[in-house]
Amino acid sequence: MLDSKNAFQSEFDEHIVRVLRHRIGKDEKAAKKHDWYNASIYALRDAIIDRWIESTRRTYDAGDKRVYYLSMEFLIGRLLRDALSNMGMTRQMEQALRAHGLDLAELEELEPDAALGNGGLGRLAACFMESLATLDIPAYGYGIRYVNGMFRQRISDGWQVELPETWLAHGNPWEFDRMECSYRIGFGGEVVAKGDHVTWNPAEAVEATAVDTPVVGWRGKRVNTLRLWTASPLDPIRLDAFNAGDHFGALEEQVRADSLVRVLYPADQTPAGQELRLRQEYFFTAASVQDIVRRHMQYENDIRTLPEKAAIQLNDTHPSVAVAELMRLFVDEHGLEFNEAWALCQKTVSYTNHTLLPEALESWPLPLFERLLPRHMQIIYAINSRVLREARKAGCDDAQIAAISLIDEGGERRVRMANLAFAGAHSINGVAALHTELMKETVFADLHRLYPDRINNKTNGVTPRRWLQQCNPGLTKVIRDAIGDEFLDDAAKLTALNALAGDAALGERIAEVKRSNKVALSDYIKRTMGIRLDPDALFDVQIKRIHEYKRQLLNLIETVALYDQIRSHPERDWIPRVKIFGGKAAPSYHNAKLVIKLANDIARRVNADPSVGGLLKVVFVPNYNVSLAERIIPAADLSEQISTAGMEASGTGNMKFALNGALTIGTLDGANVEIRDHVGDENIVIFGLTAEDVAEKRADGYNPREVIEGSRELGQALSAIASGVFSPDDPNRYTGLVGGIYDHDWFMCAADFDSYAAAQRSVDARWEDKAGWRAAAIRNIANVGWFSSDRTISEYAKDIWKVM
Repeated sequence: MLDSKNAFQSEFDEHIVRVLRHRIGKDEKAAKKHDWYNASIYALRDAIIDRWIESTRRTYDAGDKRVYYLSMEFLIGRLLRDALSNMGMTRQMEQALRAHGLDLAELEELEPDAALGNGGLGRLAACFMESLATLDIPAYGYGIRYVNGMFRQRISDGWQVELPETWLAHGNPWEFDRMECSYRIGFGGEVVAKGDHVTWNPAEAVEATAVDTPVVGWRGKRVNTLRLWTASPLDPIRLDAFNAGDHFGALEEQVRADSLVRVLYPADQTPAGQELRLRQEYFFTAASVQDIVRRHMQYENDIRTLPEKAAIQLNDTHPSVAVAELMRLFVDEHGLEFNEAWALCQKTVSYTNHTLLPEALESWPLPLFERLLPRHMQIIYAINSRVLREARKAGCDDAQIAAISLIDEGGERRVRMANLAFAGAHSINGVAALHTELMKETVFADLHRLYPDRINNKTNGVTPRRWLQQCNPGLTKVIRDAIGDEFLDDAAKLTALNALAGDAALGERIAEVKRSNKVALSDYIKRTMGIRLDPDALFDVQIKRIHEYKRQLLNLIETVALYDQIRSHPERDWIPRVKIFGGKAAPSYHNAKLVIKLANDIARRVNADPSVGGLLKVVFVPNYNVSLAERIIPAADLSEQISTAGMEASGTGNMKFALNGALTIGTLDGANVEIRDHVGDENIVIFGLTAEDVAEKRADGYNPREVIEGSRELGQALSAIASGVFSPDDPNRYTGLVGGIYDHDWFMCAADFDSYAAAQRSVDARWEDKAGWRAAAIRNIANVGWFSSDRTISEYAKDIWKVM
């Protein structure tokens, strides 16, 4: 056995050197670190390709049904460590590189984060793709190969500055171009009817071409495909215009195509921005649906069997136009009668809703939609006619019919994409128990009454491979020593730790790992930001997209109140605390960008104040991404999940933090409710209004000014922020931000402040009880294995896709 291992290691060493020479074009003496980095990926890729081809062959030979996951985002992060771990080849790679004086961890740092997403939506899609492969379910992920993605965030004088993300500047060794998988995607033009046959003649078109990335499941059992679309013009340059001197005009079509894949979520405050967003969504969904139908017809040759062989899952509302595109292919390209096509569409498509925020339930101005997609607009009108007749037959009144309609007739006429997705799918799922119930009661109340069997819940999950084993190897080793290896294959087995929650020795070992992670994070922050942190302080972390409903502002107000209390009462035994923030604000979201500036203004003031004696530090870590999350989450003691109740669909950061032994402080919102149910009331810190309380306050004419006047700490903190204490260069900078809390407090920062502040002081008391804190941390780790994306995907597979 030893000889076999040695032979494999020797063969792998030689393979990397061959790759370095024959693909990179360097010998060992001339090669730089980035050459070895690329050679390592190519060598690993060769092993992955064999599994990839074998997985595809198995699917074809068995005639298995495939899952097709359509998402605007896939926040996959770095892939080298992930693929090595899942292939079981980490040790071989470490040894092979060590023989040449190289450190694998250093090479891993050279890999850029793929700029294919922004936040939880994209990270969830990445977890789901990994779990699909882990559970041996044939699947494709479909999205856009963004050249620059969201943006790279730089903090300049405390302000967010958006810079292009250049992750593809030096190529991407994980990609495989699939030039044979190209589709012409049209826009505009006219619809022509000849007898019963309808033809759409687009006025313009671009070519969508596939680029594939392998997605490796745990232990390499299956490798699935992430297929991303690039765009190119049909004619890259108009030579007549170029030769006539119009050098820029000659490249107009190239620029138009390039804009489709350049940026994730371009600002849509302008008509041009709205048009680009709609173009992007149709571009990737049309290419994906056409690819799905092409693959099906290649092997089945009967379009009517599509629901038996394909399950199309829409990840949020962005890909909803897939319903109309699938109907177009059924009716116009394959000659099906409309009613038959509609039945097939509903059997094939399912839809995940991720938010109750009205702005995220996309709608498009009807004139824009009809101009860009005239045939799809006809199909949507036909679908709407069918749905509204069903509603009238079911006894719906005019108000209910207006809410159900796919066309919003109030004010500017708009196409409601969420309603289209709901009507065209056989399953509509929420992503946490509370969120699913709120869907039924709010945004989809009337559609739910019309179609009562469609809405179901699938609580989100995260992959324990990346979010425990890979990002926190020290903790993983301690757990393996304590309960064995079964949890590596089934995260639910972590419950065996419950019996050891009071074990002082285990608590000590886990605390040592936590401190080691905090030291590593402190070193990183010192190196990159110049801020010194005390690793023995409580690390209190809120890292997520910056949005008013996520209430980074509430956290900052309480930070100011705590700062004031520490200075006013130095005689008290304050717990040293480090407040860590991270996240990006949408470029056009003024208040979110102002919150980032406030965080940095508070940090500058607090961190330079000797009167707090190191008891409080505030850090805003720039350019939050997957790799930063992998550094921060294992070091966190306290996880901030403090959204306004009823507004967070699920959250997945809450699961990652708990899995790494952080205690949650949060509202009863999203998946926090289920986390509390699993870890127990005593192992989580819950505060604030419930979703029902929030709805009641808004309905009853809540007066935040009275609340503020009745809370001394809150009033002082808001006064300090509004009066310019933290912004002496611009005393009025935060007047409007604070004024919004006084005037309406839509996100209930004032309403929840006293409860939040009291919860934070209870955290201080818990922190002083080291044994109690460690036991609670162990119980969190033990009981959140249920929140594995493997469990979530198995529920989708059994209940919705019917592939298990």
